Amino acid sequence: MDLAPIAPALIGHNGGPPLDDEHRPEWGTGPVGSYFTWKKARKAALASVSRDVALFRIKRAERLGLTYEEYTIEILDRGRHLQASDTERIAEIIAARPKDR
Repeated sequence: MDLAPIAPALIGHNGGPPLDDEHRPEWGTGPVGSYFTWKKARKAALASVSRDVALFRIKRAERLGLTYEEYTIEILDRGRHLQASDTERIAEIIAARPKDR
């Protein structure tokens, strides 16, 4: 394993991350608004199902190439379970994934 030598820290440097990087809060660059209320509601909606329902959704999501969260949110938002024939909607969901995953 070839490790590059680490340069010694300058006097007064605490070894923390660089301060040049702009801080970005978890809610993004816009106003906070009701971010934390929505975050709590989303967590409650995803966690409020039985074990059997969660296992069913996990299997179905895997078959469609989606995550459990993506599949469940689709059910909550649109009120229907995605099928293999819903290729356009599945492609839209996959395309909307964050690029830094």
